[in-house]
Amino acid sequence: QVQLVESGGGLVQAGGSLRLSCAASGRTFSNYAMAWFRQAPGKEREFIAGLGSSGSITSYADSAKGRFTISRDNAKNTVYLQMNSLKPEDTAVYYCAAAAYITSWYRDRQYGYWGQGTQVTVSS
Repeated sequence: QVQLVESGGGLVQAGGSLRLSCAASGRTFSNYAMAWFRQAPGKEREFIAGLGSSGSITSYADSAKGRFTISRDNAKNTVYLQMNSLKPEDTAVYYCAAAAYITSWYRDRQYGYWGQGTQVTVSS
């Protein structure tokens, strides 16, 4: 089993930045692909960014491209989401997820492990 714990969320003004962290434990972190999803009230869970286990393959949602960066530090068993130029529409609960095997970044059901989520609120 893999346990994931997100942190770094909070309240920020539009145009500001946050860095989310996801600390993993319980399994060999370096063997897993990692991703960030978010879910706003009344909306389905949305893929934001993904990073392959090797760190060489990335994927971003159009809404995140150019503003968000996913990275990982295998020595610390941690994945990050750097969020810049935040907009009110970025307000959501952000979740990290891990998968040993996936065929699509975008299908949340393919991820076997999830964190509890961290709230990001962007004010205008």
